[in-house]
Amino acid sequence: MSDIKKVQRAKRGNHRAFQELMAEEKVKLYKMAYVYMKNEHDALEVFQETVYKAFISIKNLKDERYFSTWLTRILINTAVDLLNRKKRIVPMEREVLESKMNSNLSSETDLDLLQAVMELEEKYKVVLILRFYKDFTVKQIAEILNWPEGTVKTNIHRGVNLLKEKLKEDCVNE
Repeated sequence: MSDIKKVQRAKRGNHRAFQELMAEEKVKLYKMAYVYMKNEHDALEVFQETVYKAFISIKNLKDERYFSTWLTRILINTAVDLLNRKKRIVPMEREVLESKMNSNLSSETDLDLLQAVMELEEKYKVVLILRFYKDFTVKQIAEILNWPEGTVKTNIHRGVNLLKEKLKEDCVNE
C-alpha cells in the first residue's frame, strides 16, 4: 500500500496505519534527533515526543504527500524546544560519538566535519544537516522550516563558507 494511502487512513483514525508509517520513519527520525541532542536519552525523548505530537495532530496534516516533511518539522521543533529548555551542552567523548554515528560517517575527516557543523549557529546547522545529511532539497527545507527559499540558500551558502574557514583553521593549527 502506498504511503499516501496509509497517511489518509491514519488521518481517519486508523492506528495500525499510523504505526506502519512510524515504523518506516523511525530510523531517520532517531538519527536526526541524535544529531541534535548528542546523547541517546535525549534523542529518545525527542523521538517519543515527536511521535506523540504527530499522533495527536495528524488530522491537521493538510497534504498527505508531505507527511515525512511534516514529521521532520515536528522533530526539529521538538529538539530545539528541548535544547532551549535545558540550555546546556552535552560533552561527548570522541569514542562515544564514533560508536553512535552511522557507517557512512566513519572516517576521521567526516567526524571532524560533523563536529564543525554542530558548532555552527542553529540557523546554519539546521539547513546544512537537512541539505547534506538528509538530502532534502532547498524547497523541502524551506517548507520544513517555514522560511523563504532565498533564506535557506543564503544560510546554506554562509554555513558552507563558515565550515570551510573553520576546517581550514583546524588544519593550519594542527
